[in-house]
Amino acid sequence: MNILLATSNPHKLEEVQAILGSRGICVVGLTETERLLDEPVEDADSFSGNAKLKAVGYAEATGKRCMADDSGLVVDALGGAPGVYSARYAGVGDTREERDAANNKLLLESLAKTDTQESTARFVCSLCIADPDGTVVAESEGTFEGVITTTPRGVNGFGYDPLLFLPDVGMTSAELSTEDKNARSHRSVALRNILKQL
Repeated sequence: MNILLATSNPHKLEEVQAILGSRGICVVGLTETERLLDEPVEDADSFSGNAKLKAVGYAEATGKRCMADDSGLVVDALGGAPGVYSARYAGVGDTREERDAANNKLLLESLAKTDTQESTARFVCSLCIADPDGTVVAESEGTFEGVITTTPRGVNGFGYDPLLFLPDVGMTSAELSTEDKNARSHRSVALRNILKQL
């Protein structure tokens, strides 16, 4: 099976390829498309809604079966923020690294204004697969539970990984090896769920 993954994030593409490649599913990213595509507007109020918008939009535009994800960080002490705005939470930065740093800084500043001692949080990943005719083939969701630490730790991963601390292993998501992260992350849970549907 061949699937187009609707993302320009190389980290997401590598993670999905590592998990699905062993199942005989060939995953390619948007850089493999023959033309530059307009990105669908992600204006849904949920991860699942945005994943569906992207999957259907790119499938119809490319004529290929397409999988899209929408994922982010949900922090209980912040009422679920940054949520669907995770990637653009701070709203600044020209590169992915600059945006990640600004988002992490704003997250810690926002938490410092609360009276919460332990900030429970989770990464959420919603996946949707759609065919070129707009039919939704499968949908799933996965979570990755932890607490927010005040000091970023680790160099693996991206985004908020250095801030999501996993009490059961005493490490942040960014301190996990690629293999360990792929075995338990929100994206791997969602991918395993969607594989069952396929």
